[in-house]
Amino acid sequence: MSKTVIKTDVALVGAGIMSATLGALLRQLQPDWSISLFERLDAAAAESSDPWNNAGTGHSALCELNYTPQTADGDVDITKALNINEQFQVSRQFWAHAVDNGILGDPTEFINPIPHVSFVHGEDSVKYLRKRYDKLAPQTLFEGMEFIDDPAEFATRLPLMSDGRDFDDPVALNWFDQGTDVDFGALTQQLLNYVSAGADIYFGHSVTNLSKQSDGSWIVKIRNNRTGEKRQVHAKFVFVGAGGGALHLLQKSGISEAKGFGGFPVSGEFFRCTNPDLIDRHSAKVYGQAAVGAPPMSVPHLDTRVINHNKGLLFGPYAGWSPKFLKTGKITDLPTSIKPGNLLPMLSIAPQEFGLLKYLIGELAASPADRVRTLSEFVPRATGGDWELITAGQRVQVIRKTGVGGKLEFGTAVVAAADGTISGLLGASPGASTAVPAMLSVLEKCFPTEYAGWSSKLSEIIPSFGKKLSDDRDLYHRVWDWTNKSLKLTGRHAAPESGELSPATAG
Repeated sequence: MSKTVIKTDVALVGAGIMSATLGALLRQLQPDWSISLFERLDAAAAESSDPWNNAGTGHSALCELNYTPQTADGDVDITKALNINEQFQVSRQFWAHAVDNGILGDPTEFINPIPHVSFVHGEDSVKYLRKRYDKLAPQTLFEGMEFIDDPAEFATRLPLMSDGRDFDDPVALNWFDQGTDVDFGALTQQLLNYVSAGADIYFGHSVTNLSKQSDGSWIVKIRNNRTGEKRQVHAKFVFVGAGGGALHLLQKSGISEAKGFGGFPVSGEFFRCTNPDLIDRHSAKVYGQAAVGAPPMSVPHLDTRVINHNKGLLFGPYAGWSPKFLKTGKITDLPTSIKPGNLLPMLSIAPQEFGLLKYLIGELAASPADRVRTLSEFVPRATGGDWELITAGQRVQVIRKTGVGGKLEFGTAVVAAADGTISGLLGASPGASTAVPAMLSVLEKCFPTEYAGWSSKLSEIIPSFGKKLSDDRDLYHRVWDWTNKSLKLTGRHAAPESGELSPATAG
């Protein structure tokens, strides 16, 4: 079968939020560059960016307690929370600019205001949450946060969680009224609608190999999954935004920067509420504390979601395990990712992460009744008949080589070749919510000369570009008011009416 050659300046692999964001940025910054995007599935945002496979919290560190760990001396470290919130503000600015300039359409399709809440119970945990509040509340990015430990106020704000609760066990909340819920599937689709006006998008096409040429360009081999037709793409720059599939492709590229990286897959399941009355009684994203020994991504949360203008309610995650690197992947994904360069780092993880292994074994052995008991910590009168178990996305946690061993990281990592001709993103949380700063990092690493020339345009798109909002309260207020107005968040503090959510209506 003959091979067709496609020539392009930029090849994007994967049609998720990362590639969509990078494509939209490049169309703004360098409209004369040609772009081609290749997605092995038949739709955009069908894997990690799908609303059912993505937390949607915005991961702005307003409520996630794993971003504010308690230190050995009893203090609370807020460094990571400040950094992640700062990054989320960059994403908000890009989205607001995109709405103002017709890049994105109706923002209510992808972003809605939902309070972000941290929840703890027990005397020691209440003391910790008070310390967390005392550290965060004075910070510019966390203005408006409240500390609540009064049972009556708790019941007013979270009626579903208070009904049947024994308040002899102390409770406390950190409440931030102006949090958001983000449907990254709908956002990805809107961004790709814009990108497609100046790019070629190929759905149902798998990338099978990557090879570098003597002139520094790349040959990307692709296959039409329907017809079997094979093509070669000649690209000056390649970005691998393929979620869990990125590790394999970066390994195939042969770049030294990818050697030593490994991946550990963890799947997730959630309870989805099927009772409209219960859905209507809760309008918040409430995050609790992970169990002792459990990994950060296991933080339990009772999560109001807005998908396709319908309000829903999820609780989880319940961890599962599969050797697949993608929800639609293969059982050979994990074993085939093991290479001489990452074998020792991967083998060294087991003794280091005994708590994680013990947690996963416990989760896999959990019965339906066990899962309902976990839910009852948040919803005391929960019954299994009001909830259905759904399988969410597959996440591949990064294993990074450190000396002769390795370290398991619960975050994201940008991997880029020294010559800037190829880059990819590995890891998971905070992921989608920090897509814009992550892609700015790709541009800075891979196009240093052009990046300097793009600074004026980037300052127009992102008013805080090159600055820290946490250090400039006046600028933060101006940016916050503008993004709230452009994203239609001002005055929209009530979630829409509940409606039945199904994958068919998810975006």
